[in-house]
Amino acid sequence: MKRLYLLRHAKSSWGDPGLDDHERPLSPRGRRAAPLVGAHMAREAYHPDLALCSPARRARATWSHVRDMLDCEIDEEIRRDVYLASLCELFNLVRCIEDRYASAIVVGHNPGMAEFAVELTGGLSRNEKMATFGKYPTGALAVFDLADDGWQETAPGGCRLVEFVRPSDLETIPGR
Repeated sequence: MKRLYLLRHAKSSWGDPGLDDHERPLSPRGRRAAPLVGAHMAREAYHPDLALCSPARRARATWSHVRDMLDCEIDEEIRRDVYLASLCELFNLVRCIEDRYASAIVVGHNPGMAEFAVELTGGLSRNEKMATFGKYPTGALAVFDLADDGWQETAPGGCRLVEFVRPSDLETIPGR
């Protein structure tokens, strides 16, 4: 069984309207949230073998904060095709992952991440999916187990949602 993690970049800053979208940094809130998600992944033993990350500064910074919390070897690829990827592009991206990887994380952007999570999830009605993912807030992590053993078999409704967690969920859990 393969495991897929979908991580939307943490909250970015809009403080400098002259910056190119690729260059927007994380906001202070984003810099606090990303390590929380990484610590959560470490506690839950979520250890991706492969990371596919958007080249946008906010996505790379999010991944850096998360990765720093994980104690495992992770192959990493900064991929232009992750930046603002559509639903179709995300399916193609995941279907091309080499089967030697048991797990992978995609660090990207909305609206593609939200649409992809909704389409992957099996066993829930459309309304339940929308209630679960909402607008897929910044810094949110979805964890899926794929029904098939090969990435190339990734299909709509073909995954079981293991967990969906927002940074705000982690900030309010006692003892964390």
